[in-house]
Amino acid sequence: MPHPSHRRLSALRFISVEALGGIVLLAAAAFALACANSPLAGAYESLWRQRLSLGVPLLAAGDLRFWVNDGLMSIFFLLVGLEIRRELHDGTLSNPRIATLPIIAAAGGVVVPALLYMLVARGPAVARGWAIPTATDIAFALGVLSLAGRVPAALRMLLLTLAIADDIAAILIIALFYSGGLALAQFLLVAAGIALVLLLQAIGVRSALAYALPGAVLWLGMLHSGVHPALTGVVLGLLTPVTAEFGLSARRRARKRRNIPSANVALPPPTSAEAPVARVEAMLHPYVAFGIMPLFAFANAGVRLEGLEFSAGPPLEVTTGIVLGLVLGKPTGIVLAALAAVRLKVAELPPSLRWSHLMLLGVLSGIGFTMSIFIANLAFDAPPLLVAAKFAVLAGSAIAATLGVTLRRLSPSRT
Repeated sequence: MPHPSHRRLSALRFISVEALGGIVLLAAAAFALACANSPLAGAYESLWRQRLSLGVPLLAAGDLRFWVNDGLMSIFFLLVGLEIRRELHDGTLSNPRIATLPIIAAAGGVVVPALLYMLVARGPAVARGWAIPTATDIAFALGVLSLAGRVPAALRMLLLTLAIADDIAAILIIALFYSGGLALAQFLLVAAGIALVLLLQAIGVRSALAYALPGAVLWLGMLHSGVHPALTGVVLGLLTPVTAEFGLSARRRARKRRNIPSANVALPPPTSAEAPVARVEAMLHPYVAFGIMPLFAFANAGVRLEGLEFSAGPPLEVTTGIVLGLVLGKPTGIVLAALAAVRLKVAELPPSLRWSHLMLLGVLSGIGFTMSIFIANLAFDAPPLLVAAKFAVLAGSAIAATLGVTLRRLSPSRT
């Protein structure tokens, strides 16, 4: 077990990387937005339209934005999955009643924004955008949380879990309401990838590189089934062993323990190797914070606002509905659902958190961004409505981020 001073140093290093990474992330987003609305707009879009093929069977060529959003972001989601896996094992989420809380809260954070949007929308054309304010952008929400000052670790875990549940809800909404549905036959590839991962773990393979092939199979299955392939990272993270010994070595020690006749005979000491979940997390964290997340922001924040017009009529309804949904609907739905779950004793608030923390969580969940813009592209064909929706997502997300940081800074207790 690591010495307490080592754990404190690791925590401080983690916090400093998070804070600096959040600054780099927002700077990359601001630069992308400036590029897209300047004479550099053509070059910016041309860059991300460049197509790249890996020559892999079942995988067509994709543009650079696809490889960032669906490829590199799988590594970001792997880091998220590793953090959740560790917390499920011996942290905040190891209590099932606490782990249930963000899932129920996420449901409230989907339903209430959609209802608020529909209260504003008039006519079927505008109503198609009801799902736009239901999504949370996990990368930007984490980036802003890192800038809000020091927060309890349990709050970060709840935000991670809530955002993952939110992403899954968004995928189901897209599949059911904005596309032809999920390709269930392709889940055989997903199952094959998971089976290969479990097989390697069963025989005790420790090399992270060995899991690249089953991870690729799982990613392809997700891609072709209609599920966002970046969520492959979450699945792999949740499957990662949380103990240094697993597979054959763990079974050998268990057999030796059963065969020892006397309790006074000591077993050989366990291996001093670090658990894979901690080792891979420490290895990936700086690359994700300073490489993948800023690149993701630069690829996606370049929203062109040319033709913006919402002085009246449908564009104004779209803008108002989305901003209300993100800024008001998200925190209201999340806090009310969490409060109901706790009062009904189906979930539990972590001991280190107060309801003011849940309000902060709800406000930051109003940072919709990437998935919201993706849904907007599916919902609207008319340019005035689409431009208004993109502007509203940017405005609502910016307001939510500002409110979140301000709420934390003005909090009487910073713990």
